[in-house]
Amino acid sequence: MNPIQLRECPEGVILSVQAQPGSRRNGITGVHDGRLKVAVTQVAEKGKANQQVLALLADALQLPKSQLSILQGETSSRKSILIRNGTLDRIQPQLTRLCEEKQT
Repeated sequence: MNPIQLRECPEGVILSVQAQPGSRRNGITGVHDGRLKVAVTQVAEKGKANQQVLALLADALQLPKSQLSILQGETSSRKSILIRNGTLDRIQPQLTRLCEEKQT
């Protein structure tokens, strides 16, 4: 499995995401090119898919949605998500576990 691109910044952790709007199901579907693949049923229209991506990630990482925001990629499938007050020590194991669950 490719490692997921994560980096620390003064505000928290930045996570690289590959969004898949308009999917049949919501969920984390794996890793693609170092980015966490997140599928959402919402179509990319008026920011609805972005909001669903943030909600899904917040739920998966057991964080309040208010801690997550899109830094880059509002209109792209390739996004950089800021996880405020997150640390690599906390986020990395959670992401690894989520991806391993998808492979079984």
